[in-house]
Amino acid sequence: MSHAHDNSSGSPIARAFVDARRASRALSPYPGAQPESLDAAYRIQDEAIAAWPDRIAGWKLGRINPPHDARFGAGRLAGPIFSHAVWTAGAAPTRFDVIDGGFAAVEAEYVLELGETAPDRDDWTAATVAPLVARVFTGVEIAGSPFAGINDHGPAVTASDFGNNAGLILGARVADWRSRLADLTCTMTIDGVVIGQGGAASIPDGPLDSLGFLLNLLHRRGRRLEAGQLISTGAATGVHAIRAGQSAIADFGPDGRIECRAVAAQGETP
Repeated sequence: MSHAHDNSSGSPIARAFVDARRASRALSPYPGAQPESLDAAYRIQDEAIAAWPDRIAGWKLGRINPPHDARFGAGRLAGPIFSHAVWTAGAAPTRFDVIDGGFAAVEAEYVLELGETAPDRDDWTAATVAPLVARVFTGVEIAGSPFAGINDHGPAVTASDFGNNAGLILGARVADWRSRLADLTCTMTIDGVVIGQGGAASIPDGPLDSLGFLLNLLHRRGRRLEAGQLISTGAATGVHAIRAGQSAIADFGPDGRIECRAVAAQGETP
């Protein structure tokens, strides 16, 4: 699928989100008529992807809770993760930007790395995607949007702005993941207080089902999932709002921990 880069005829909603993200500037209210369907939301998302000056390094999945899942015909939504917003966790806390007046959250996740470019078809299941996965990592998805109400108006609004993604922190490799994945657990702490506990079992039908959903969705959108791309499979302990100055720790037990710190975003990004 080709994506036009002439934004004069494109979505003003996509342009508004791209401009606000690049300027680290809050956006209020929602910049146009809110999309009524996920198809409409993904059209906005595709235009914003075309206008964003970076390549897609992977995708995030987010859960759509009842009753929205029935109304919108999907239990998950997806958004792109861009290469300049993928960080590797180290000994020092990973710093990430939050837009003053926007939305930001941390989510403990299990991240799948694709070992091969996926065949382009649409009947994927948790069982059939498993051979495509080369490695699994612990991770923290940084959810974020210039629009503070990104999660307050249903999944189409959330999906329209990159699925509310602002980055991904990659942790350690999960050893022997094929035998262990279903039993993995983790906790999330903000400023020393445990605010979420869960694990792979908290993700509906598990992380591999998230990958199957994504592959089926991308097929419908005319996109591919390529070797080396990363799939952040969904919040394992919940979506935990965070503001500048706060620190978070995602603890994956024997698979290590990821420490990060929210800092106030400073103006233009390149």
